[in-house]
Amino acid sequence: MDMGISGGETGPEALLQATENYYRELAQELVTATQKVREGDFSEVKSAVQAVKDLRLAFQMVMDERTRVDKLRKQIAGVAGGAGELDFAAARAEIGRRLARLRDAGAGG
Repeated sequence: MDMGISGGETGPEALLQATENYYRELAQELVTATQKVREGDFSEVKSAVQAVKDLRLAFQMVMDERTRVDKLRKQIAGVAGGAGELDFAAARAEIGRRLARLRDAGAGG
């Protein structure tokens, strides 16, 4: 099955795009087969059933790849900026500093 990935393109985003293109092609095949069945040409029933099966498979592939791409983006963002993760050591140190300031301030009243 050629998914339309050109030689230089690799990685999850290229596969995601190719899978989405494949999904569109299968959807068009299903529309064409359905139209022929409505017109009374029942020779396309078998290809319509196969198109539905292929669409399900392609949909699952798209969703899997989107999940992978999102996960990779989050990992890259986490490595680059450290965002998204809680720094418990820094939080603990900040709480300690604030408690020390309160103790130093005394009753104050």
